[in-house]
Amino acid sequence: MSARGAVILGCAGPRLSPRERDFFAKVRPFGFILFARNIVDAAQVRALCDELRGCVDHEAPILIDQEGGRVQRFRPPLGREWPAPLAFVEQAGAEAVRAMYLRYRIIAEELRACGVDANCAPLVDVAEEGTHPFLKDRCYGFDAEAVAALGRAVADGLLDGGVYPVLKHIPGHGRARADSHLDLPRVSVEPAALARDFAPFRALNDLAMGMTAHLVYEAIDDQPATISPKMMGLIREEIGFGGLIMTDDISMQALSGTLAERSAASIAAGCDVILHCNGDYDEMVAVAEAAGALQGAAERRAQAVLDTRPTPVPVDIPALSAELEALLSGQGHV
Repeated sequence: MSARGAVILGCAGPRLSPRERDFFAKVRPFGFILFARNIVDAAQVRALCDELRGCVDHEAPILIDQEGGRVQRFRPPLGREWPAPLAFVEQAGAEAVRAMYLRYRIIAEELRACGVDANCAPLVDVAEEGTHPFLKDRCYGFDAEAVAALGRAVADGLLDGGVYPVLKHIPGHGRARADSHLDLPRVSVEPAALARDFAPFRALNDLAMGMTAHLVYEAIDDQPATISPKMMGLIREEIGFGGLIMTDDISMQALSGTLAERSAASIAAGCDVILHCNGDYDEMVAVAEAAGALQGAAERRAQAVLDTRPTPVPVDIPALSAELEALLSGQGHV
């Protein structure tokens, strides 16, 4: 049996092509990720998840971005339409922690019903007034301690629903003034000021999976965190994150060089798994070859993820929905 590939990959459409199926069977990706192009209806998504897992011989995590607001791949009728997290937290006021737990427990139920078992949340980047618009309304707030508490509520809601949380964007993207999908953000503050950014990630460093940020902290290193051995060391040692670390999408334009070069540099820096999202077959081949197989500590962390698969706690979803509506009454309704 060949080793698992150190990759999480997308696919091109709502069903696998024969060459995608053969490629995934050969590479054995650790996991997969779905986007809107992969989603038609519930039966189709369940069939696609079965197809993907059928290509490998482990219960591969299948990820999605279901934050709410602009970033939600399940739309009605597959999933509820949720406000952006920042607006939702502000709406919930003093009840925000419980509201976020309920929101993500309901989201977990919707995801698992279709075979998806990992959500790229909580996002615990601490917002500032100048945080780039691509990120700002996806944040949970402006205070690190409050963001950490809300992030824990999100993680607990997902775990209680049998869905893996993915902590992002380590070590913190809130100071960025550029969109890392398009440009490389550079943060120039002194190291002492970064303690606020790191704090929510340290508070949640027990989660099984996390995702890097493609940005430069100039006071620490001149390379983007994803490909910086210094920054990856800081994530492991100062932040104390012991779980599996995946890159943010390796094809984002914050990074330079070929996809193969980016992938190799990320693995060399200390990332465990390369995330490649767009489903382009030729790109996936290059990324998988450069990433290689999970081995050593990365393989152990990947196995720990599989060994700690969350089991859903039975719950009355209509009752949770009613609680959330009552909690928000007088402040608006979801």
